[in-house]
Amino acid sequence: MTRPFAYISAPWGEDNLKNATAAANYCRQVYEAGYSPICPALFLPAFLKGDAPAEVKDRKEMSDELLKRCRILIVCGGEVNDEVKSEIALAKHCRIAYTTLSGILAVSDLD
Repeated sequence: MTRPFAYISAPWGEDNLKNATAAANYCRQVYEAGYSPICPALFLPAFLKGDAPAEVKDRKEMSDELLKRCRILIVCGGEVNDEVKSEIALAKHCRIAYTTLSGILAVSDLD
């Protein structure tokens, strides 16, 4: 079974542990809906320092490249900040579908 890649986005905060817990929960729900979740918030903080300007730039570039390889962008968390807006704009530019987590779950419930 081939699962389409789904990029997981949310208005992540400063607490990496809290972000990772929420991201893992979102990824599980997306996985159960039939997708292969891609979530930079789960692994990039493990080796990139959030306060180093060059690494902030690298994180953004790596995240954007991963998004471009996904079939869909899924916005989680109920809020939209500037980072999420930027990811939505990139998805639109690349003609990648985007929706919310509740939108994906509603569709998966129809199966």
